Amino acid sequence: MGRAIPIRYTAVSASLGLFSVGERTGPSQAIDRIRERILSVSAVPRSAVARTATQSEFEFILWCCEGRGRTISDRGWDKAGTGERDRQEPVLAEAITGGIFMTAKRIGILTGGGDVPGLNSVIKSVVYRGSEIGYETIGIRRGWEGLTHVDLKNPASHSRYVLPLNRENTRTIDRTGGTCLHTSRTNPTKMKKLPAVLAGQQFASKQVTKDGATSTLYDVTPAVLKNIEALGLDYLIAIGGDDTLSYAAELDRQGAKVIAVPKTMDNDVRNTEYCIGFSTAITRAMDAIERQRTTVGSHERIGIFRVFGRDAGYTALYTAYVTSLRCCIPEYKVNLKHLIEILVEDKHHNPSNYSLVVLSEGAQWEGYSVQEYGTPDAFGHRKKMSVAEALSNEIHASTGEETVVSDLTYELRSGSPDFIDRMVANTFAGMAMDAVEDGKTGLMTAINNGCFALAPIPDPKLGPRKVEVATMYNTDRYRPTYDHKLGLPIFLTRS
Repeated sequence: MGRAIPIRYTAVSASLGLFSVGERTGPSQAIDRIRERILSVSAVPRSAVARTATQSEFEFILWCCEGRGRTISDRGWDKAGTGERDRQEPVLAEAITGGIFMTAKRIGILTGGGDVPGLNSVIKSVVYRGSEIGYETIGIRRGWEGLTHVDLKNPASHSRYVLPLNRENTRTIDRTGGTCLHTSRTNPTKMKKLPAVLAGQQFASKQVTKDGATSTLYDVTPAVLKNIEALGLDYLIAIGGDDTLSYAAELDRQGAKVIAVPKTMDNDVRNTEYCIGFSTAITRAMDAIERQRTTVGSHERIGIFRVFGRDAGYTALYTAYVTSLRCCIPEYKVNLKHLIEILVEDKHHNPSNYSLVVLSEGAQWEGYSVQEYGTPDAFGHRKKMSVAEALSNEIHASTGEETVVSDLTYELRSGSPDFIDRMVANTFAGMAMDAVEDGKTGLMTAINNGCFALAPIPDPKLGPRKVEVATMYNTDRYRPTYDHKLGLPIFLTRS
């Protein structure tokens, strides 16, 4: 069975440029101008069996109805010989090909949380695959904010948060990092303030007291579901880390059809051994550290590198694994005196008289807790004070040794993706579209036991996936373990 695109009178007229930006219109006016365009558009070749890459959605509808006894009225499609009309304005009735009624599909896609290299590869692959099988793709801009703050009746708001995607406007996006859809840290279940478009409406709320201050948090999920329906989205593909995907799981529980794609440099999303962005982050960290060896060695100091890893130490551990360095991770509190002794010993045994260590941002030692500052984000996270600076002070105070501190955090998420992240991003996108085609929902693309798989969207109550200290971290020498890897998946861990 073939497929047609869901076309709204106003959407068709807008996409064809029949109205100027911001011009108000309704179904009747739109259909009048569509009728005028029909008279000026030549017939689409009947040899086509589906909408081609260069064929507009409007031309495809024309072809579907060409010569099949259908005409346009401002009440819908007039079925030949019956006088029966589809009256569900402003949606056009199903197109007919070979006498078969076809259902229409529209997919929404968004990116949430921090950006990583590889997001644009997912977006492009979803758009291209969708165009090949008759699905329209709608980009939701700025993550979950795009479904909480958008006013679909306001052209400026619509333009800010909704971006129709096609082969033309996604053709080159995979050549760069970041996300063409932009992103935000928005949690629709814990809104501290209602967006302007929702002001005055009633939503479930709760009082939360933290650090002596009480605030009201609103759950605007009903508004999100309403916008999904108003946009005509049959499916939503959410790309994000554990925070973004926690809300994807909530939408699935509410009955929305959702497929999740995991991304995070921390590689800590449950139910998968790999998240988009992780390989590029390790590659960036490795390159930066290798470059800085010359400076740290020239000045005969102890180099301290801080990388992302709020709750899980995968980024620090794997960076240390490929650079043969010491590392500290959130899952294990090191002994400060022992750590300093090891670093000083490494320095004295090195012909160039320097040593290096990699720290997760959430790393701690006995008697020390990571200090936080700033206002919590939508998911309750505050920025962490630099543990690298704290360690630097401790080293200098106890030994007099000079240090060089480098914060590699945002450096690791910039630039284009490496081979692994491009490959995984494209593959995850294809898997997501396979799931959509098969009518599956509530699933996440994943790698399990080294193989691509579909897994349940993780339960947010379980928190992030953690490093298995017993098998992956040497708690005496503060470095990764390199033995007993036979039989493990390629990323040396199981989800």
